[in-house]
Amino acid sequence: MALAAGTRFGPYELADQLGKGGMGEVYRAHDQTLERDVTFKVLPPSFASDENRVAHFEQEAKTLASLNHVNIAHIYGLERSDGTTALAMELMDTSFTTFSSL
Repeated sequence: MALAAGTRFGPYELADQLGKGGMGEVYRAHDQTLERDVTFKVLPPSFASDENRVAHFEQEAKTLASLNHVNIAHIYGLERSDGTTALAMELMDTSFTTFSSL
C-alpha cells in the first residue's frame, strides 16, 4: 500500500516509511498544528472493511493511551479519513526497535 510522502491525514503530513508489519505500515509524519514529528501507523486498506480488525486497532489505541511508561509510545490520536484508519503517536528512537511485530 505504501503511501507517498506528502500524503495528508488531518494535520499530519507523511514523510517517509519506517516499517511495516501484520497490522499496518508505519511512517514518520509531521504534525502541522503542533509542529512536531510523530509516528503514524496506518491500518492497511484490506483491513479497513473488516470490523474485527478495525476494532482490534481501536482497542490497541485505547490500551496504549491508558499506559504511561518510558518504553511505550504516547498516543496522540486516532485518525480516520476516506476509509483509512491510523494512529498518531510519539516518535521514538528506533535505533533499537524493530517493527516486525506491528
